[in-house]
Amino acid sequence: MSSPEPTKVDVQERGANAQTSDRRLYVQLQAFGGCLDPKPLVRALESSRIEAALYQDVNDPRGIGVLAMSENPAFFVQSLCELLNADPFAALTHKPEFTMLGRTYASGFETDLEDWLLRRPRRAVLNPEWPWGIWYPLRRTGAFARLSPKEQGEVIREHSILGRAYGDADLAHDIRLACHGLDVRDNDFVIGLVGRDLHPLSHLVQAMRKTVQTAQYIQTLGPFFVGHALWQSPRATPAARPPR
Repeated sequence: MSSPEPTKVDVQERGANAQTSDRRLYVQLQAFGGCLDPKPLVRALESSRIEAALYQDVNDPRGIGVLAMSENPAFFVQSLCELLNADPFAALTHKPEFTMLGRTYASGFETDLEDWLLRRPRRAVLNPEWPWGIWYPLRRTGAFARLSPKEQGEVIREHSILGRAYGDADLAHDIRLACHGLDVRDNDFVIGLVGRDLHPLSHLVQAMRKTVQTAQYIQTLGPFFVGHALWQSPRATPAARPPR
């Protein structure tokens, strides 16, 4: 008997017109309480030169959130870890229930794959005209995975069309991140909604509840971190592939 053909594994991101990339952006939210004065935090972030946004937690008068980005996942256990374990962050109370970590991914239809994976999330998170943010994880049900590719596409398309309508109207702009195996609660995705006003972001979450995906195929949703940007790092053009 002949031995079976070895399984070929392809971990590249794929966009339209045969585009491929093995680059992606990792995004992490870390939340803290007990902050009486955020100004020292802003100074520390400015000195660190990391790509990040500092949020004031709407639901905690002493709460803040640090949303950091890097192509190199080692950044989160090296540079970012050093920053958050030193003053002034070391004096704060960490809120692990709000920790979220995800990576950009492609669905195969992106006309500019590198922009989708690397530049678009940075434009959204670091845009000073879009200071409001709602961030939350979600997990789909196993029933969704059992749908045919055609059925999955129809479910996702309804969701995408709705989100695109809010983006085209400059009401809400989404950042979609995969977090399979990266989340302690076994979530599938992290979603960020950013914009100039809070109400349209809430309105989009409400509108999404009526879609087939949310109504039938979402097992868990949240917790929700709602914040207003106190500080955003200047946007930088993604460099050549960073060191690992």
